[in-house]
Parts: sequence; structure tokens; C-alpha cells
Amino acid sequence: MATIPQRQAYGTALADYGEENQDVVALDADVSNCTFTSYFAARHPTRFFNVGVTETSIANIGVGMALEGRIPFVNTFASILTPRGCDAIRTCVAYARANVKLIGGYAGLSDYKDGPTHFGINDIALMRAMPNMVVITPADNVEAARMVRALGEHDGPAYMRVSRAVVPDVFDDSYEAQIGKGITLRSGSDVTLVGTGVMVARCLKAADALAKQGVDARVLAVHTVKPLDRELILKAAEETGALVTAEEHSIIGGLGSAVAETTAECWPAPLERVGLLDVFCETGPDPETLMDAWGLSVNDIAQAAMRVLQRKRS
Repeated sequence: MATIPQRQAYGTALADYGEENQDVVALDADVSNCTFTSYFAARHPTRFFNVGVTETSIANIGVGMALEGRIPFVNTFASILTPRGCDAIRTCVAYARANVKLIGGYAGLSDYKDGPTHFGINDIALMRAMPNMVVITPADNVEAARMVRALGEHDGPAYMRVSRAVVPDVFDDSYEAQIGKGITLRSGSDVTLVGTGVMVARCLKAADALAKQGVDARVLAVHTVKPLDRELILKAAEETGALVTAEEHSIIGGLGSAVAETTAECWPAPLERVGLLDVFCETGPDPETLMDAWGLSVNDIAQAAMRVLQRKRS
């Protein structure tokens, strides 16, 4: 059972990786106490840079450091970094193939009490549309921590979103992160639940609920939304004939869109998408309640599976 928020697991891992790799630098937009890059600052003060509230410039500063051979991890809120820094990210990071790692904290609905302007619900769509950009959504603390090294060893632009919340455990300490490779967490032949980020744990619970109704659900954990593991998705489409995607993000432009595009091109199969239905969400008492209220509950996933089964080709 996780006891610390995902952002803290990430911050610890970044500080540890900074010990291992002296080329790593961390940049933050005056929110290091929120992103937990404060851990990196405490252990590596000469390689930490608080650039202030300059979200439109922080990516460019990271590019400059990358050009000098550093490996910059650029940190601030997902809801600010991706839209406000979009032009710099497009031109100076993605187009230039700069070796910059963009970390969007407080992603999805995890910043539950600060309102719709602080909900990162379209960051995957924005980053996925950037040529050359890798897009990562870790399922739990272990995956978020292990992805730090994977990103550091990846040569090129990458974006990873990190939740503010304490998220359920999915993986154990034996887990090894591999960019671009999804994971089959549970076998099944009737329908496939494809989850990313914090929705992976909810997919597993939905599969348990479906099993009680006689439905054998496969569960895939897809941490890399781009490049998508097309082989894994298409195998599931062929073998189960029906899919449900689940993401803490708008249904437009995220995991659901990526899976729909892939299956439509190669192996058409009925698909239901569980995500935010093109809306700005309101505040809530906690992330879990907020997710349940806006269509991201375990029951929503299970109901989507039952709907898609009715459309499944015999």
C-alpha cells in the first residue's frame, strides 16, 4: 500500500539518480516544495536551478543546458507547463530534438482543490502532438521512480506526468521500466481493459468486478502513450475483439485516441473510452471522489466493458 504521493516518489528517485549521473540537472518554476525537486536541491545544490515563475521560458533554459551536455529535468505543474510553454517546447525542444525531460506535476485531477485551471487534463494530447516527443504516464510510485533512469538514458525529448496524489500500488520492486513497451497485468479472452497512469489500478479492480459477472477481462498497463506499443494493442484487439481505454485525461487526444487510431488502421474492434468527456471539472474533497464524480470510477470502466461486449463481433 502506497503511503506517499507519487510526486514524492518521483522527487526521491530524481535525487538518487542525480547521485548516479553527474550530468543530471533539475530546473523548477518556484514550486520545488510541490514537485519535490527540493530533495534534489538539498543533495545537489550546484545542479539545481529555481528559475522562478517563468513557465514560458523554463523549457528554453533546459535546452541551453542540454546543449552543454547536461541532462535537464524541467519541473512544474502539468496544467501550466504544457499549455503555457507549448511554443518553446514545440520549437526548441521537440523540433530541435533537444535532450530535455519535461515533468508535469499535479497531473490529471490530482490537484483536486485548486479548480479547473489547475487540472492537467489535456497535457497528454498537447505533448503527443509534438513530433519527436516521448509521452509517459506512470501507474504508481514504483513506475514513476523507475522511469527517472529510463528517461535519463533516453536520448531525446520526453514528457512525463506525475500525480499529486497517493496512488495505489501496481508493481513491486522487481519492476523494470522500458519506454515504449506496455505490460499485460492480467490475461483474459473476452475484453481488454487498457489503462494508463492512475487508472491502471482501477482497471484491475474493474476486471475483478467483471469476473464476478462471468466476464474474462485482460488488463494492459500502457505507461508510454507515445510511442504506443502497437503490437500489444493489436494483439489484444485480435484476441479479445473488444477494448476499453481508461485515462485521467480528456478522451480527446490521449490514450483512447491513440488506441482508436491504431486499431482503426490495422485491426478494427469495438472500443469504449473512459476519460473526461470534453469538460472542465469542478473541485472536490479529494482526488478519488473527484475522479468518481466525473466518470472515471471502477464502475464506469466495468460498465464500458459491458457496453463494448454488446458491440463485439461474433
